[in-house]
Amino acid sequence: MRLRKHCSDCGSSLGPLDGNVQRCTACGLPYYHDAKPCAAVLVLDGAGNLLLGRRAIEPRIGLWDIPGGFCGPDETPEDCAVRELLEETGCTIELTGFVAHLIDTYGDDGDHTLNAVFTARIVEGAPVAADDVAELRWFPLDDVPSAAELAFRNTSEAIELLRTT
Repeated sequence: MRLRKHCSDCGSSLGPLDGNVQRCTACGLPYYHDAKPCAAVLVLDGAGNLLLGRRAIEPRIGLWDIPGGFCGPDETPEDCAVRELLEETGCTIELTGFVAHLIDTYGDDGDHTLNAVFTARIVEGAPVAADDVAELRWFPLDDVPSAAELAFRNTSEAIELLRTT
């Protein structure tokens, strides 16, 4: 976890971490290190292949990931999943199920994330890499990239849950 240095309200220094809170040394405003909500989607085609995207940005540029991202301030995880898929692939999807909530971090010393993972199918469009995705590829579920080639721990966990359910 990356500690913050300055208060977002007055700009003064933040104190040491106490549990999950840093307090401003001047005004006392707390900064909470809470998990940021995210949504991700395991998109399957009719043959049971899984859609993965190669990351075009840090953290973990060049590694494979399932489509998804951070929830907006007024966005449900379900709405986020649909929006992120459209942004990253150009496709409209229908969510078909819920897999799990998975905890992770965004990069080696990044923020904690709470990832709501769904299954989905494409209802319109053909996947084309866009936004922060360099490449999209379909993988047979028994031949996905190794954990070392996947961007995040929650990606590996989500794929394993999909395989076993």
